[in-house]
Amino acid sequence: MTETRGSTATPERARPEKSGDGGGPIARVGLFYRQVVAELRKVIWPTRQQLITYWTVVLVFVLAIIGIVSLLDLGIGWLMLKVFG
Repeated sequence: MTETRGSTATPERARPEKSGDGGGPIARVGLFYRQVVAELRKVIWPTRQQLITYWTVVLVFVLAIIGIVSLLDLGIGWLMLKVFG
């Protein structure tokens, strides 16, 4: 006697139909392209003013980090020269 209660097997008639292997390579490229375009339509693009603001913030941050690293490099180099030099 086989017990079916608690079984996770799905009857054949309840399984969704598979549509083959997804089509040929050209169909898959077309599907990919359509999906990319659909996702790009969902993107909220920044306005010109927001873009300028973001660009300025990034530029200032990068220049500040360059300054900090340069000062640390000069300081450590000077210290090494005094200790070993």
